[in-house]
Amino acid sequence: MPDTAPDYVQLAAQIREIAAELGFQQLGISDPDIGAHEQRLQQWLDAGYHGEMEWMASHGSKRTRPEELVPGTRRVISVRMDYLPTDTGMAKRLADRDAAYISRYALGRDYHKLIRRRLQQLAERIQNLIGPFGFRAFVDSAPVMERALATRSGLGWIGKNTMLLNRKAGSFFFLGELYTDLPLPTDEPYEQDHCGSCSACLSKCPTDAFVGAHVLDARRCISYLTIELKGAIPEELRPQMGNRVFGCDDCQLVCPWNKFAKPTNEQDFSPRHQLDQADLISLFRWDEEQFLKNTEGSPLRRIGHERWLRNLAVGLGNAHTSIPVVEALRSRLDHPSELVREHVRWALTRHGTSPES
Repeated sequence: MPDTAPDYVQLAAQIREIAAELGFQQLGISDPDIGAHEQRLQQWLDAGYHGEMEWMASHGSKRTRPEELVPGTRRVISVRMDYLPTDTGMAKRLADRDAAYISRYALGRDYHKLIRRRLQQLAERIQNLIGPFGFRAFVDSAPVMERALATRSGLGWIGKNTMLLNRKAGSFFFLGELYTDLPLPTDEPYEQDHCGSCSACLSKCPTDAFVGAHVLDARRCISYLTIELKGAIPEELRPQMGNRVFGCDDCQLVCPWNKFAKPTNEQDFSPRHQLDQADLISLFRWDEEQFLKNTEGSPLRRIGHERWLRNLAVGLGNAHTSIPVVEALRSRLDHPSELVREHVRWALTRHGTSPES
């Protein structure tokens, strides 16, 4: 263990080198103060835009004040890791009404464990350099304002679509944080906004979920509807969902900055079970055992088989009318879940078929 106090400038440089070795594309360091983001979050919550995501409003000020969540926090180390798989043909799949579109981040293994493990390794290697220190790792798993902290650490700016944007990498990346008591030198906050007059993300949203620039009504967002919402999807939004059955990438796909997004080298983020090529009918036929087997270690498992079928029923309701589509839907008319049956009946009606006949 070192006998002298660390040279924190040198240590910060070493931390960046270690982070790169561990597969992170960028690392930034900030103080815990997120400034005006706290007020903006409260305004968003007061408007009810979080819908059923009660966890967004819980924990009091711990979400916006890191030193309350982890006492002793003096710095936040923010990292990003690219996740875009190669050759996914995203736009082509969206145009194929019979194909199942799954958000690109969810095609591979669950990112939470991978990034948290890498952050733990980062902390352990820092300990090898300076001895024990206080830290706690987070990956979208606690009341943490990830994007606000990332802007504070210089990783990018929050775009009109509320995503963190980076001039060299677009937005197809995950974020993670280490809260630490180390007094490391901080990076310059990213205070420029490079969205300019572009409003492609706002106008291309299938369900018109954006109230305005930088303000998303999650209750209309397809990611919310397919992942967070536990009950029935509002009927007026179902036709607009198309074939998107888990998440939505539209506001990223149309963002000009994503021409700089780079394919990932992480094998764990590569598509599994050919989910990047699956059709709606095939996935709808999975029974619960198949669903659990094929989603092991995947973000998809989070919604459970019932909501999986709910989402696919909506997709099938928006697919081309055909005998296989109608037969697939009819096969679930007697499903034990009323949630599934209700969406199946809606889908059959969309194809001009009476659920009773």
